[in-house]
Amino acid sequence: QVQLVESGGGLVQPGGSLRLSCAPSRSIISIYAMGWYRQAPGKQRELVATITPSGITNYADSVKGRFTTSRDNAKNTVYLQMNNLKPEDTAVYYCNTAHGFMNWGQGTQVTVSS
Repeated sequence: QVQLVESGGGLVQPGGSLRLSCAPSRSIISIYAMGWYRQAPGKQRELVATITPSGITNYADSVKGRFTTSRDNAKNTVYLQMNNLKPEDTAVYYCNTAHGFMNWGQGTQVTVSS
């Protein structure tokens, strides 16, 4: 079983930035398209960003222009750079494959509040 470990969340003021990291327990990011998901209280989990093994990225409209996903194959790590954060970005953020078929990790809490 692959374990997905997310980190980098925290409390940030509106307009601030955070960088999330995802380090799977096995070398999968060069094989699978990876995705960043988030789940806000009372809402369904949503896919916000994906990156293919070749580096092609795609974003949900709600984060386009503010979030950037990247990966470091040597470190087997995927990143989500989040800029100009808004209160509506508050959620638990998870990584998984782009199709979400790995077991979910604990996620990392992002809270945007003044």
